[in-house]
Amino acid sequence: MRSKDKTKTARGGFSVDLRERPELLLVPAVFVIVMLAWEFAVPAFGVDDYVLPRPTQILDALRTQLSDPLFWRHLKITVLESLYGFLLGVGAALVLGTAISQVRLIERTFMPYVVAFQTVPKVALAPLFVVWFGFGMTSKVVMAAVISFFPVLVNVIEGLRSADADRIEMLTAFGAGRFAVFRMVRLPSALPFIFAGLDIGIVFSILGAVVGEFIGAKEGLGYLLLQTNYNFDIAGMFAVLVVLSVLGLIAHFIIRFAQKRLVFWSEENRVIGV
Repeated sequence: MRSKDKTKTARGGFSVDLRERPELLLVPAVFVIVMLAWEFAVPAFGVDDYVLPRPTQILDALRTQLSDPLFWRHLKITVLESLYGFLLGVGAALVLGTAISQVRLIERTFMPYVVAFQTVPKVALAPLFVVWFGFGMTSKVVMAAVISFFPVLVNVIEGLRSADADRIEMLTAFGAGRFAVFRMVRLPSALPFIFAGLDIGIVFSILGAVVGEFIGAKEGLGYLLLQTNYNFDIAGMFAVLVVLSVLGLIAHFIIRFAQKRLVFWSEENRVIGV
């Protein structure tokens, strides 16, 4: 028998306690309130549509773009640039982060360069990448890789160093080698940190791809944003921004889903990602 002091929604035998998960109601409620306020406040305050379009106008522009096959071409290019850049950045971060955390000489040799390169604004590198790698996809992939590299690198280093010293000493006392300690203690301890870095890195990779398209591109969502800006199609710009937001949310939830499946033993709020 269901308790009277609990509010639940059920579908197909699945029930959710809304008192324990109030965000299931608050998130859509806030969205609806903000959209309604936006819709009626724009004409009420006399704001021109070309300055701040109403949500209904943005929705119409989004429908128009989604019906255009060229838009899907732009979306595909940005997704591929972000994905390739993310994989490249993560691969480099995992290798270098593991080496730095395990070998003191490598840390002392490379960390000053890593820190120095980290202080350089990554957006400022985009024009150089266009000069070096051209206006094609390669420069955007490199840009996405560079921006997503550092969050993953820092989390890999910190995660591998967070292993419980007592467990390491116990395994060493029983004759476990360095690789066995890494596999059974250091890597499992580092996985929550690594996934936190992946969570940030996947979103940054989208940012890097779009920034690269701003500097020089012939296709992609960043290029489409510039075109709508040149045409004073502000509703179209908002529509592209909505697509980019949805793309980032999808990437974020994919990483979180993989984390819950692969790192099911870790505390959910131990490490914060995006």
